[in-house]
This record gives sequence, C-alpha cells and structure tokens, in this order.
Amino acid sequence: MKKTARAAFAATIAIAMVAWPAFAPAQDYPNRPVRIVVGFPAGTSADITARVVGARMGQILGQQFVVENKPGAGSKLAAEQVVRAPKDGYTLLMANISNTITTPASAKFNFDFQKDFAPIVQLTTVPNVLVVHPSIGVKSVKDLIALAKAKPDQLSFGSSGVATGTHLAGELFKMQTGVKMVHVPYPGSPQSVADLVAGRIQVLFSPASTVLPQAREGRLIALASTEAKRTASAPELPTMTEAGVPGYTTGLWFGLMAPTGTPKDVIEKLNRAGNEALKSEEVIKATRPLGIELVGGSPEDFARFIDREIKRWDEVVKAAGLSK
Repeated sequence: MKKTARAAFAATIAIAMVAWPAFAPAQDYPNRPVRIVVGFPAGTSADITARVVGARMGQILGQQFVVENKPGAGSKLAAEQVVRAPKDGYTLLMANISNTITTPASAKFNFDFQKDFAPIVQLTTVPNVLVVHPSIGVKSVKDLIALAKAKPDQLSFGSSGVATGTHLAGELFKMQTGVKMVHVPYPGSPQSVADLVAGRIQVLFSPASTVLPQAREGRLIALASTEAKRTASAPELPTMTEAGVPGYTTGLWFGLMAPTGTPKDVIEKLNRAGNEALKSEEVIKATRPLGIELVGGSPEDFARFIDREIKRWDEVVKAAGLSK
C-alpha cells in the first residue's frame, strides 16, 4: 500500500510539474518590464497612446511598460517583430488601423494579422483633420474639391506611409469626390506635417493632435474633421459630411495585441489593467486636449472591431491600386 501511495504521489507531482509552465506565467505576471512596440515615430498618436496608457498600466501591474518605436512599412515592421517574440505577454504590439489596411493590401506578409495576433484591448480612437497650406487659397472642403478638379494631379497630399490610415483617408476622399491628387508618403505624421507647413505638399489628413496646434497658429488651414461627429478638441470644425462629402467617416485607432498563444489569463490580466488605466484621471487629462478618445472593452469586442475594419477598407484598398 505504501509503495502504491508513493507511486500515486509521485505521479501527481510529475503531472503538476508538467502543467506548471502553463499556469506559472500569469500567477506572477509581470515580473519584469513589458515592451510595447509601436510602428510609428515618437510624438505620433500611436506613441502618445502607448506612453500615456502604458505608464498607468505599469503602475497598476507593478512593472514598467517600455515603449519601443519601430516605424516603417505601415506598422508591418513592428508587427513582424512582435509576432516572432515569445508568447509570454512581455512583448506587445500597438495595433492600429494600418494593420487592418495592409492585411488585404499585401500577399507577402510573414504573418496573418488576424490569426497570429490575439486582441487584448482597444485603447483609443483619434479623428483625422483635413488641413491645407494657406498658399492654395481654399477656406472650405468645397473650395478644395473645386480646386482639385480644376487642377487634376497638381495638388499633392501627404500621409504617414503607403497603406496607412492617413493614406487611405486621402484615397477615400478621392474616391468619394472624384478628384485626382498625387500621394506623397512619409515615415510618420511629424514629417508630413513639417512638409505641409513648409509648403512642399498642399493637402494632408492627419491626427488632430499633430495639426491643430499649427492650424491655431495660422500656419495651416483646418477644413474639417473626419469622424461621424465633431471632435471635442475642435468643436468649431465641421465633419466631412457637414462640409459637403456625405458619408465620409474615418479616423485612427490604437489597441494592444499579443502573439497568438499568449496565455489567456495573461491576456485577461492585461485587459483589466488597460481598462482600469483608461478610467484614470491622469490618462484622461493627458489625452483629452489632444483629441484622443478613450475606448476600452473586452478582447472579444476588439476582435469584432478588427474584423469590421478589415472588411471596411477592402474596397478603398482596391480603388487605390494596393490590392494583391
């Protein structure tokens, strides 16, 4: 009997030791710094979201959240880095609209965005603002449309890169109004805004946080915001629908994702921390003046949102000649 009892006890311990790695990560997670990889440069809305929300999540979970900027290829480089990382919750992607645009836009990815990434929580949305250089003499969206039709392919619009949210915002504008403009891609919003202020390009759809300060100083002319309702950071700006382009709505969004296979309880822990961070006074105060709106929700909510975004942009991707 004793031998049988000892054998049973040994078998129980062996099973527990095999099972332990599956449960240990979430019990003491995080026990070292967590990286958030951002596919855009410092100072962009993606970077600001990661730093502000990540700092609060770090306080909640008792570990530092470190932001790593890896711009390029419409956030593809950042996604490739994260998908190769260990599935342990210590390397996260700041997912964004570009990931859902470039999914149908390329057949040469080293990953499948929907299959290889697990949603954690949608953090923010950011309205784009349509701005122009004062030298072109337009004061409204209707003026811009008239000028672009009178001078096809003579106006250039900037973006944060090919197949990014700001690029497709311009392509959607072209598709819905019938104008022809030349696309000029940049590594990120700061560079495109700098060239617009300098007059090297004439038109730009850009996050409110990056262009409203220049518009208020008179260096740029803000014509409209791109969400369905007016942005709280610039309530005086009409929506695109109000400005004469019915049904035009688009904006940026950001949320955390991890490589698929990350333990579910780690995902849930990060989701709870993210939602708690979004309700904190310091996050609200830091984001509200920039026009960044806080979202939150479950991983399932975020997954459904991503699915809708991928389907939504397919037509615009094809119209822009970016489809595979």
